[in-house]
Amino acid sequence: MVKNGTKRGKEVPGVKKILITQPKPDNDRSPYFDLAKKYGIDLVFHPFIKLEGIPSKDFRRQKIDITYYSAVIFTSRNAIDHFFRVCDEMKVTISQDTKYFCITEAVALYLQKFILYRKRKVFYGADGTNKSMFDVINKHKENEKFLYVCSENQQDNEIVNWLKNNKCEHALGFMYRTISNDISGVMEQNDYDVICFFTPSGVKSLFDNMPTFQQNGTHIGAFGGNTYKAVEEAGLTIEIKAPAPQTPSMVAALEQFLSSVKKK
Repeated sequence: MVKNGTKRGKEVPGVKKILITQPKPDNDRSPYFDLAKKYGIDLVFHPFIKLEGIPSKDFRRQKIDITYYSAVIFTSRNAIDHFFRVCDEMKVTISQDTKYFCITEAVALYLQKFILYRKRKVFYGADGTNKSMFDVINKHKENEKFLYVCSENQQDNEIVNWLKNNKCEHALGFMYRTISNDISGVMEQNDYDVICFFTPSGVKSLFDNMPTFQQNGTHIGAFGGNTYKAVEEAGLTIEIKAPAPQTPSMVAALEQFLSSVKKK
């Protein structure tokens, strides 16, 4: 839980405890903590999924020559980590001319950990949506060969379909896989007023661990189109959505939701 000695804001009626299905932020200045103080709520962080890297010897079976591709698509920091891990394991040298297309600015900036960051070769969408990333790719797609780095069991079909429909030469590079985490401890009491999901695998993990889970008035938040779909297919109702023009992050979506509930 997020607790501290600072004065808490006025509590929001009916919303006291929110479960964020991701690891707790390392930085104390995270906007999540500001949100908790402002609205007098408790936040619980617990990742519903964990990632397992695909060893380079298994990646080789995909018969993908990384150096053949002139552009790489990243939708998460995890994808970046595993891409450069595989390159390192396979002793692949990435050309300095390689272009990188990222879902958000935060993901793009993470590339600084691995490359000399140059704006002329690193691009990202304006608002964190696939569409905004497609708009950027569309301006640079001529003569590019795209490698979409993704999870073995969680690639974004909207991205794959867009690449196909726009006749982009591309390949899917599976460099990691997503598996369900043990959430039995954190879900034992199941007294959360809001649960926020960020991936379809997070939704799957909930039902892997708790097959009989019922929403029963719990407010559900979801990030991204594929997560919306997974939540709805699981028979749950979404009330908090991101990204959107007015709510580019989950924090912004929660802020909007809490503000609206408080006014009622």
